[in-house]
Amino acid sequence: MSEARYSDITPEIMNLAEICIKNGPVDPELYVKYDVKRGLRDLNGQGVLTGLTEISEIVSSKLNEKGESVPCQGKLYYRGYDIERIVDGSIQKGYSCYEEVVYLLLFGQLPDEKQLKSLKDMLAHYRTLPTNFVRDIIMKAPSRDMMNTLARSVLTLYSYDDMGDDISIPNVLRQSLQLIALFPMLSVYAYQAFSHYHDGKSLVIHTPRADLSTAENILHLLRADSKYTELEARILDVALLLHAEHGGGNNSTFTTHVVTSSATDTYSSTAASLASLKGPRHGGANIKVVQMFEDMKKNVADLSNENQVADYLNAILDKQAFDGSGLIYGMGHAVYSLSDPRADILKVFLEDLSEEKGLTDEFKLYNTVERLAAELIGKKRRIYKGVSANIDFYSGLVYSMLNLPLELYTPIFAISRISGWSAHRLEELLNNGKIIRPAYKSVLPRRDYTSIGER
Repeated sequence: MSEARYSDITPEIMNLAEICIKNGPVDPELYVKYDVKRGLRDLNGQGVLTGLTEISEIVSSKLNEKGESVPCQGKLYYRGYDIERIVDGSIQKGYSCYEEVVYLLLFGQLPDEKQLKSLKDMLAHYRTLPTNFVRDIIMKAPSRDMMNTLARSVLTLYSYDDMGDDISIPNVLRQSLQLIALFPMLSVYAYQAFSHYHDGKSLVIHTPRADLSTAENILHLLRADSKYTELEARILDVALLLHAEHGGGNNSTFTTHVVTSSATDTYSSTAASLASLKGPRHGGANIKVVQMFEDMKKNVADLSNENQVADYLNAILDKQAFDGSGLIYGMGHAVYSLSDPRADILKVFLEDLSEEKGLTDEFKLYNTVERLAAELIGKKRRIYKGVSANIDFYSGLVYSMLNLPLELYTPIFAISRISGWSAHRLEELLNNGKIIRPAYKSVLPRRDYTSIGER
């Protein structure tokens, strides 16, 4: 008898799955009848208000003279500060903006030079994994998905923490700072192990440097020669800032609030948020953008011909090209309408990076697709708000130009977003709210029980 495998889908499983499919779905009309906000959104796509926060604000509409809500250019504020001003300020002064944002999100105020240095020193101090952790945890059973390895590593760190279940604010803050510091190592080491054992590449494990920023350490840890340009480090730093936080309603941050409200430990809360972020509808979207462009290059004879590019995009919308989903990935957003400020900021830096890398044609192609896609989607779909490129449209191009492996795209999102998750976890604990428990209504009629011989 052959040994069973975890991935085996037996005929018995298939039969049971058919029963699930037959008896599982709820009649879609009932959602309308009981006015259920599917996905916690109303019919116009607006999120249902479920909480209050002081951590960030997303602006995508404004009131006109008639008091009506109309779309506007997107804005994102961290603790009341416009992210565009934060980026501009750090560039003018020549320091990394991500660490400044970590301080701002956690403590609610911008740091002075002494406070920022203290935070950087603390993160450098915490960039140390337990003895043999890399060998015993990361190197063993390396996963093809770095997010799973990252979640496993986070849960394992609980075993090394003598105060793992302590949810007092000082302890949760300590745990949060440690996770913020360790995420780059856990992610890059997971990739190095995967590329060595699965792809046969050389195993390179660098030690993080205390004098480098988070962005610089990612490039230092990942590249065999540890070399990078100032512009490469700068644009990765900006990308980290732009992904650090995006309101309490995005899927992974809402997960942080939900799980934290049960009074569980920091490691479990973080692992749950990682599981959410892994999904292609959330953190994995920029991977689909890059794959879409690769498919375009294979199927469009002349990429400089806008008519041919438009034909390909129309084929996508008609579910006849790429993955058959009908989606032009990276276009449109659940909240933003006329523009995503994060995409606009990245686009500015990308132009310089494309020149440094000799990839100006690639950058022009993305610009062309962004313009054409907005026009075509507007014609083919009923759009109640504007459609524009979101951050995923350009972040994938950034990572591609930085020669980052596709497997690290979503973990880099996590490296950044752990700061926002930590801020929201602290906010949930400080507000001492009730356990989050929304209502679900049963719509199945009650039935009489029959004995097994009569079924």
